[in-house]
Amino acid sequence: MDKNSRISGFHKLGIKGRLAAVQSFSQLDEQTVTLYENTGNLPAELADHLIENVIGTMNIPVGIATNMKIDGEDYLIPMATEESSVVAAVCNAARQCYDSGGFTTSMSGSLMIAQIQLVDIPNPEYCRTIILESKEKIKAICDECDPILVKFGGGFQDVEVRVIDTPSGVMVVTHIIVDTKDAMGANAVNTMAEKLAPHIESWTGGKVYLRILSNLADKRVARARAIWTCEAIGGESVRDGIISAYHFANFDPYRAATHNKGIMNGVSAVVLATGNDTRAVEAGAHAYAARKGCYRSLTHWEMDKQGNLVGSIEIPLAVGLIGGATKLHPMAKANLTILGVKTANHLARIIAAVGLAQNFSAIKSLATVGIQKGHMSLHAQNIAMMAGAVGDEIDKIAQILVTKSLVRIDVAQEELTKLRALG
Repeated sequence: MDKNSRISGFHKLGIKGRLAAVQSFSQLDEQTVTLYENTGNLPAELADHLIENVIGTMNIPVGIATNMKIDGEDYLIPMATEESSVVAAVCNAARQCYDSGGFTTSMSGSLMIAQIQLVDIPNPEYCRTIILESKEKIKAICDECDPILVKFGGGFQDVEVRVIDTPSGVMVVTHIIVDTKDAMGANAVNTMAEKLAPHIESWTGGKVYLRILSNLADKRVARARAIWTCEAIGGESVRDGIISAYHFANFDPYRAATHNKGIMNGVSAVVLATGNDTRAVEAGAHAYAARKGCYRSLTHWEMDKQGNLVGSIEIPLAVGLIGGATKLHPMAKANLTILGVKTANHLARIIAAVGLAQNFSAIKSLATVGIQKGHMSLHAQNIAMMAGAVGDEIDKIAQILVTKSLVRIDVAQEELTKLRALG
């Protein structure tokens, strides 16, 4: 029987009806169906309203990073991730800089950008001037879209206009710059851009196509810095190895991609745990890393006059405390309670500190024992479970794999058979 994915009215079937249709299409057994029916700590009805065509949920482990001192205050950091060693890496990095003051953070602000693309104009520079002259009109139009935001001190702040030459012809791109306060801001700035678009057309005689936010949130940059003494990290050779590893990443995009992915291991874990948009943050971070024409490290590592290792990070972080899953998902709300943050900027500064900590641990491992020693020790437990180990067997098999330096499923299966044969 041929399968047909064109299921009429699938979105109207409800969760049970959709799941039944998928079960029939994919021949799912009852045990698998039961997995989908268990939505865990996210009520099925809420899940059904968060996205389309819901049939279930997928739980991600939430761990707590300890030892984090940020701006003189101690925090426990919830991190949602499926990857071994990520949470442990933050704990270890934070422990090694705790006595030297932990992390110091700052934020450039809470400004978001929306872009309006204007085409079909023979006089782009003239049109640019017209738009810039209309700043007060633009402010009135934008602020009318969200009076609540304006009431809390946010709203339209400025306008920038760029003329860019493309294979499709010259475009005039208007940036409206909006203070979104404690919201991530996508809906607010998109609404403003759409409301403003026909006015720009009437002022210039051009044609507007796209009107959408930019995830390159370079006016919403979070910064964090910290000091690690040589004594705390294992000596001058470790310090020098970390700095060398940073130089490698900062001048080679092949290395920088993995270097920055490691940073995002920590950043995205906190972003996800708090119900924020991981894809927006990741896109913005990687674009920011390439803003000077070459893809580089998001962090910087140096030696101060006392010989200490000093690290810093700058990363755009468009995160919020209101709207979307942040306010609706029960675990996101619980994780924000653990963090105790009061503003979106506060959350962004914490996330930046986590990213710096994550990077420290990764490049320290790479510059010394190698990434696999610590990572595979934790990954060995996953391999043991994949081989069928349960209960106490998991740690026993994992330890054997690490001792043999053979973290492989075939070895785990063999050792599990031996262990069970012993009774």
